[in-house]
Amino acid sequence: MAISTLTLNDGNRVPWIAFGTGTALFQQDAQNTVETAIANGFTHLDGAQMYENEESLGAGIKASGMPRSALFVTTKLHRLQPGQTAKTALQVSLNKLGLEYVDLYLVHAPGHHAGHLKEVWKSMEECKREGLSKSIGVSNFGVEHLEEILEGAEFPPSVNQLEIHPYMWKSLQPVIALHKQHDIITSSYGGLSPLFRAPGGPLDPIIEKIRTRLESTRGEPVSVGHVLIKWLEQYGILVVTTSSKADRMREYLDTTNVPLLTAEEIESIENAGAQRHQQFFWN
Repeated sequence: MAISTLTLNDGNRVPWIAFGTGTALFQQDAQNTVETAIANGFTHLDGAQMYENEESLGAGIKASGMPRSALFVTTKLHRLQPGQTAKTALQVSLNKLGLEYVDLYLVHAPGHHAGHLKEVWKSMEECKREGLSKSIGVSNFGVEHLEEILEGAEFPPSVNQLEIHPYMWKSLQPVIALHKQHDIITSSYGGLSPLFRAPGGPLDPIIEKIRTRLESTRGEPVSVGHVLIKWLEQYGILVVTTSSKADRMREYLDTTNVPLLTAEEIESIENAGAQRHQQFFWN
C-alpha cells in the first residue's frame, strides 16, 4: 500500500511516516533492521550523523534492492569538526551512505552551533542549491532559533523535527504556530514515549478508552500506539518511529487504516497531556 505524502514548502513531497535509526539503533549495526523496515513497507528512512550508523543504514538500503527513487532518506548534521561545514559534513555522510544525495538534511540541534546558526544555515542552503540534499530543515529548534535563521534565509527550513507527544503539546504551541506562518512541516520523534517510558500517567486511561472505541468502530484490532500516531497524523505531522519487530513496523504503517479520532477525543488527549509536562529526550 502506497504511503501518503506531505508537501514541503519547496514543493518536494515526503512520506508522512518514517523509520528512525536512532534510539535502540544508536551506534549499532542497522542493516538488518533497515532491510526489515523496507521489506515491511517503510520508504522513508530517518538517520543522523550523531547515530554513528550511516554506513549500515546505507548497506540496508542497498541490500533491500529498492530503487533509490522509491526511497526518501533523511540525515542530520552533528557538531562540526574544525574546518568543517554543513556541506563537507554531508559529503562525508553521502560517502558512508553510498548515496549521491539525501532527500532531507536537518540541523540536528541548535545548541551544537551556538552563535553560528546563520553561518551553518547558509551552508545548508548550499547543499540544497547543489542537489546534495533535495530539501533542508532543522530539528529541536525553538522559536528563537527559527527566527535567527529565517531572517535573510534564501530557503526557509522545510521541516522542524521535535519531540512531540501529549505531555509536550501545550509547551510546543508557540513553535508550531511559527511553523504555520512559514509552511514548515512539523515532524515528531518520541511520539509514543508517554505510553512506554512513563506508564501510569493521566494519558493512559484516555488512550485506552479511545482505543476501545476505535477497535469497535473498525472491527479489527487497534493498539494504544495506533491512537497516538493517529492523533499526530490528523495534525499533518511527519511521524518518525522505530521498532526492531516486523509486526510493530506493520502496525505503525497500518495507522492510516484506523478510523479518525473525533474532535472530542482529540481534545481529551490534549487535556490529559496538559496535566503533565514531561520531556524524555535531551540534545
